[in-house]
Amino acid sequence: MMRNIYAVLFVVLICTSMYAGGKEWTNLFNGKNLDGWKVLNGTAEFKADNGRIVGIFKPNTRNTFLSTTKNYENFILELDVKMDTALNSGVQIRSSSQPGYRNGVVHGDQVEIDGSARAWSGGIYDEQGRGWLYNLECNPVGKTAYKNGEWNKYYIEAIGNNIRVWVNGIQTADLVEDSVLTGFIALQIHSINDNDSAAERIVQFKNIRIKTTNLEKEKLPELNKIPQISYLKNKLTEREKKQGWKLLWDGKTSNGWRGAKLNHFPEKGWHITDGILTVEKSEGYESRNGGDIVTVKKYKNFELEVDFLYTKGANSGIKYFVDTELNDGPGSAIGCEYQILDDDVHPDAKLGVNGNRTLASLYDLIPANALFYAPHESTPKRVNKYGWNRAKIIVDGNHVTHYLNGIKVVEYIRGTQMWKALVAYSKYKIWQNFGEHEYGNILLQDHGDEVSFKNVKIHELK
Repeated sequence: MMRNIYAVLFVVLICTSMYAGGKEWTNLFNGKNLDGWKVLNGTAEFKADNGRIVGIFKPNTRNTFLSTTKNYENFILELDVKMDTALNSGVQIRSSSQPGYRNGVVHGDQVEIDGSARAWSGGIYDEQGRGWLYNLECNPVGKTAYKNGEWNKYYIEAIGNNIRVWVNGIQTADLVEDSVLTGFIALQIHSINDNDSAAERIVQFKNIRIKTTNLEKEKLPELNKIPQISYLKNKLTEREKKQGWKLLWDGKTSNGWRGAKLNHFPEKGWHITDGILTVEKSEGYESRNGGDIVTVKKYKNFELEVDFLYTKGANSGIKYFVDTELNDGPGSAIGCEYQILDDDVHPDAKLGVNGNRTLASLYDLIPANALFYAPHESTPKRVNKYGWNRAKIIVDGNHVTHYLNGIKVVEYIRGTQMWKALVAYSKYKIWQNFGEHEYGNILLQDHGDEVSFKNVKIHELK
């Protein structure tokens, strides 16, 4: 019932905005021809037909885009979309096509049009870049917004660092970018293959218009009904501050951190450059160079986010419930570990049991697999290979979850009979009551490989 109320409120606000400031809106499509637009990359067909732009899917061509000839930075964009079922399309915003970047491939943020059972319409994807920035696994109500095979109204705000999206009056995305770009707007026809049933099917667009003035006055109110996802570099958004998030690493100094076996930060093996914390490559062994680093403070219940970038073949980890007194010998400090690993190259990925030493797994205990929690996903893990990835760990009492790039991949409850059985069959069996501490340090691991970290932040839960 509340969702319907918000949808009605959205329509009322839009209609009020249109009535009050109609002269400030510019139509991007004249309803007759494609003047002001150009086709980029693929060879699928766009045509103007009876007040609509029609995109016709064509087998064996790369993604095809119909781009505005003009660039935009800050704007509110409205359009209606209708797509044959089970297809995929999108609306590029602030995007580019440059000869020096992958031979002119279109790249930039895309607002998703997703006709599959995954239902991520209205999410935000970085085309030919970082991948998914805002998927809808964090927004179940948003997954119900798009209506397959019907006309859908998209409302997109790109104002400063903040990009917000509504589909049919339901907010689907709230993204905060690290930088504000200028670029074109483009409509996508996604690539298909010879045997794809999407051949000869279409996506249609109409009522495409943009507003570039008085945006602060016209933008929709902050209802904060969905999660906000931020990529600001080592900086909190105003909303995060109000919610109680803190930077666990300030992006500049070693304040709040020490060596796991030291009373100060390591003098070698780690460096800070341009807001990035890096453990240096050494011999590939555990804690032999600079050593692990841990938070000075111990934590109980929390949400932890860490952006990490691993080099080819690298091994590292993020540990929690760490007891730095538990292992006074060589090797890493003991705690539950969110594994960081190059699964394709590092041999550890093939050890353990059923992949429980691979990326985002609870190391040596539970393998990471998104398909348990997002069954319509196309892959067990979404990994930005040799690019930045985001780890999220939520601890609420004994209930713990791991996320990789916004999708849950591990879930478990500490202290249960199942937990004790898993520990008994792992390398941790020699540590009494492993993983059952009420409090512990948070650790970034030195495993002898170069791995970098940024945007390390925490929200302590009650």
